[in-house]
Amino acid sequence: MTSETTTPVGPFYDALHANYIVTLGDKLDSPTSYEGAVTEHLRVSGVYWSLAALALLRTEGEVDDLMGLTKPIQAATDGTDENKIRSAIVDWVFQCYDARVGGFGGNCSGENPHDAHLLYTLSALQVLAISNSLDDERLDKDAIANYVSSLQNEDGSFSGDEWGEIDTRFTYIAFSCLALLGKLPLPDWNNSNSTQVVSEEKPTIDTYKAVKYIMSCRNFDGGFGCVPGAESHAGQVFTCVGALSIAQSLHLLEDADLLSWWLAERQCDSGGLNGRPEKQADVCYSWWILSALSILGRVDWINTGKLGQFILNCQDDEDGGIADRPMDMPDVYHTFFGLCGLSLIGQLEKIGNEDGRNYRQIDPVFALPTDVVSRLGLKAQVIRNGGVDVEKRLQLHSILDI
Repeated sequence: MTSETTTPVGPFYDALHANYIVTLGDKLDSPTSYEGAVTEHLRVSGVYWSLAALALLRTEGEVDDLMGLTKPIQAATDGTDENKIRSAIVDWVFQCYDARVGGFGGNCSGENPHDAHLLYTLSALQVLAISNSLDDERLDKDAIANYVSSLQNEDGSFSGDEWGEIDTRFTYIAFSCLALLGKLPLPDWNNSNSTQVVSEEKPTIDTYKAVKYIMSCRNFDGGFGCVPGAESHAGQVFTCVGALSIAQSLHLLEDADLLSWWLAERQCDSGGLNGRPEKQADVCYSWWILSALSILGRVDWINTGKLGQFILNCQDDEDGGIADRPMDMPDVYHTFFGLCGLSLIGQLEKIGNEDGRNYRQIDPVFALPTDVVSRLGLKAQVIRNGGVDVEKRLQLHSILDI
């Protein structure tokens, strides 16, 4: 359990990464783009990953100017229509709203949104949060809260959509959506009946039952699965720890060391992290694992120097972007989570200081820049381990000493 905090050897391709993100949308919109075709169904999430990644590298105003977040911008063309204008991203997001049920779909066909899903509803709200548009009059907060509520099952779990798939990811997503909307009721753990704090006549969801369901998905090794009895997986660990954090319920992790040890064991010889035993390292777990360790106050349980170097080795030094592992093709998903990893170990800030740039930080609970979380007044819970002060980015949250 050691942490190396020296800046990794190797360059950071700031300009290439920014250009990769900014130009990706027009590339995916090309009718000949294979990548665009196979990711069409999740475009709202892709836009969130793109905006959030660029938001770590550029200021709020620069992101708006480069991406057309709140205003239309000139679109890249093949030369046949040099005056083509792309609508503002915020306007497009609202076109993906499925008014029939109250959630957002992953894309839209003309004016027809795809079917709503919790995954894309959260991505849409995160885009609106980054753009400071959660108070837009087009956003029907009550309808969205009712949509989230409608997907809670009798055992406290959540389905992703009307077709009923259950996964602990959806509990985290439901909590995040309601927190962003200011409509999440919190459990009252000081009440002997273990009910919840009621801030309205009819609570949107039963948060207490949802939290108990999460705990039923914990395994003997300390990790969490997607449903009770399922194999522990780093992605599920984040969603469960993140949900407990949002619900101010981290005290239920009575043996946080066991879980943190399982997470620390995910570091491979390459320095990267894998999602479960005997798998290859993948950049995306720089987020799933580091975010959980950050909430648990134990980032120093891994070798952060080796991890930072692994992430930098996954950069594309010609076109920009970050891949899942060295020598693979980059994509925006791994680009975002690679940048998140560098942020959570403090390396992105150090690189920025060396290059004269003031990079924004990522919040490990809500996966948004910390200044956005602060502006929205979002508050979760983090653990102070062994009396050591929590890092500055976490001090806006409630601190639990265990």
